[in-house]
Amino acid sequence: MKRSLAAGLGFLALIVAIPASAADLPRGSVPYKAPGYVAQYNWTGVYVGINGGGGWGDSDWSNFAVSNSSSGGMIGGTAGYNWQGVGSPWVFGIEGDIGVSGIKDSVACAGLNCQTKNNWLGTVRGRVGYSWDRFLPYVTGGVAFGDVEANRTGFVGVSETNAGWTLGLGLEGVIVGNWTAKLDYLYVDLGDVTCNAASCGLATNVNFSANILRAGLNYRF
Repeated sequence: MKRSLAAGLGFLALIVAIPASAADLPRGSVPYKAPGYVAQYNWTGVYVGINGGGGWGDSDWSNFAVSNSSSGGMIGGTAGYNWQGVGSPWVFGIEGDIGVSGIKDSVACAGLNCQTKNNWLGTVRGRVGYSWDRFLPYVTGGVAFGDVEANRTGFVGVSETNAGWTLGLGLEGVIVGNWTAKLDYLYVDLGDVTCNAASCGLATNVNFSANILRAGLNYRF
């Protein structure tokens, strides 16, 4: 009986002592909590969009020894695909665009006017970018195609669809959700067309190249 009473009193004393010991611990200590993981934006996916801007460049009429400085606005559509590996900042993609163009200029040539004009322009390009989360600087290059129109006052002129090349760079950034905005620069060279004597009064080659600066809005699926 005495032993049971002593054991009971000892157990009771232990229960009372535990909260008292806990109360003596330093106050204000907060258990460590690891910061939450914030997922990085992934650029993988198909996208479509619109673009608009302008271009400026040179067009040489070889046998007339003149050159005009073509310029004008542009607007068109874009479609493409990006792929970004998990945990990698590198983004690889392919992009195509096509649109209407108002790039043109006239210059005096042998007493008349010689005009070079581009009515439409498209490109198919590869893209390589390095992602900083929601910002994507990139370089791009590929094939360009469009019409080159050469007209001399009083003659029928010539208009041909040419394929050439393009190189450029740009920056794309996320606005909200799946919407992104971009700004890019392209150098485009469509080569030249030949305008014979019947079409231009004197046989001549007319080339077309331009610097293109555009802004765009894309939606990624």
